Amino acid sequence: MTKRIFLVGFMGCGKSTIGKYIAHDLNWDFVDMDSFFEEKHQCTISQYFERYGEDGFRKAENEVVAELSKQNNAIIATGGGAPCFFNNMDIMLSAGLVIYINVEPTDLCHRLRNAKNNRPLLAQKTDDELLSYISSKLSEREPFYRRAHIVVDGEHLPFSAYRTLIELHNETEK
Repeated sequence: MTKRIFLVGFMGCGKSTIGKYIAHDLNWDFVDMDSFFEEKHQCTISQYFERYGEDGFRKAENEVVAELSKQNNAIIATGGGAPCFFNNMDIMLSAGLVIYINVEPTDLCHRLRNAKNNRPLLAQKTDDELLSYISSKLSEREPFYRRAHIVVDGEHLPFSAYRTLIELHNETEK
C-alpha cells in the first residue's frame, strides 16, 4: 500500500493544485516541497540561491527529499528540478508512488505567462523567450520525469481519475 505520493513535473503543470485535490480526496496531508524548504531554512528559495548558489540549494533540496520520503499519508508536490539532481528520483521511486504530470510546452507557457512576476527565473522573459526556455528545460528534465511510476496527461486527465490510478497502482503492488 502506498504511504506517500510524489508529484513531479515542470513548474506550472499543476502539482500543487492536483496535490491538494488528491490529499483532500484521500484525507492525507499535502506538502508543497518548496514551502517546506522555505519553512525549514527560514528564507525563500531565491534567498537561499543567492547565499549558497544552485549547488548549495540542490544539496539542501536533496536533504528535504530524503526527509519527506519518510512522511506517511502525504501527497508531496516536488520542486520542478528536484527529480533531476543527485539520487532524488531514486529516493522518491523507492519511497512511494511517483506521478509525472506531463503538460506540453505551449500549454505551460500559457499557464506561466500570467505568473511570471512570482517566478524569478521567468520574470524578464518575453513570450518567445519563455516558450524557448520551457522547451529547453523540459527536454533536459524529461528523462528524469519519465522514470515515474505513472505518467499522466496534465492537460486532460480529470482530477477524479487520480484516485483510480492510485488504487490501480496499489492493486499491482500487492
